[in-house]
Amino acid sequence: SLEVLSDGIANPFSRNRNGINIGEAAAVFVMTREDNGDALPLLGYGASSDAHHMSSPRPDGLGAAQAFQVALNHAGLPPESIGWINLHGTGTLLNDGMESRAVAEVFGSHTAATSTKPLTGHTLGAAGALEAAFVWGIASRRDNPEGSLPPQLWDGQTDPELPSIALTVSGSRWPQGRRIGASSSFAFGGNNSVLIIGEEHAPMSD
Repeated sequence: SLEVLSDGIANPFSRNRNGINIGEAAAVFVMTREDNGDALPLLGYGASSDAHHMSSPRPDGLGAAQAFQVALNHAGLPPESIGWINLHGTGTLLNDGMESRAVAEVFGSHTAATSTKPLTGHTLGAAGALEAAFVWGIASRRDNPEGSLPPQLWDGQTDPELPSIALTVSGSRWPQGRRIGASSSFAFGGNNSVLIIGEEHAPMSD
C-alpha cells in the first residue's frame, strides 16, 4: 500500500531508484563488558525521533543528522574519525534523499559509504542488526586483513538533486589508522538510530 517495492534490483542513491526489495535475515550478538581479545567494541550509539510523518522521513534529514551526532558525541569521536558508513540506503526516493543530506551535513562528502541492501534486500525488523553485523565483520582485521570495503551496487547514475557523498567502488579500502564504522537505521515515525563500532586504539602497524 506504500508503493515502495521495486520491480527490479534496489538501486540506492541513483537517479533511477524506485523502491525496495524485501529480504530475510537474522543476526545474533553476544555482548560482554570484558575485554575479549580482538573482538571490536560498540563505541557509541545515538537515537532521535523527529516524528515528521507516520511513514515518510523528514526531508531535510535533520533527525538522522541528530542521531549521527549523538552517536559521535557518545563515542567521544569527531566525524572525521569514521572511516566507513553502512547506510540505511533503502532505494526509495524519500529515504535516500533524507539520508544523503544527513550524511553530507555531518560528514561532508569524503567519508566512504555504502548501502548493503542491494546485497540483502530490506530485511525490515532485522535490517539494523544485519547491517551492524556487516560493520563488525568488515572492521575486523582478523576477518578482513586486507581492509576492503564493499562496493556500492548500483547503476552509477548520480541524482543531481542529492548532495554528493562518497559511495564506495570496487577497490575501496579502510583509511589508514583505526577502523571505525557507523551503521544507520531509520524507521517509520521518524525513529532514527546510529551505532558506532570499531577499534578503541590505533593499530601497531597498518
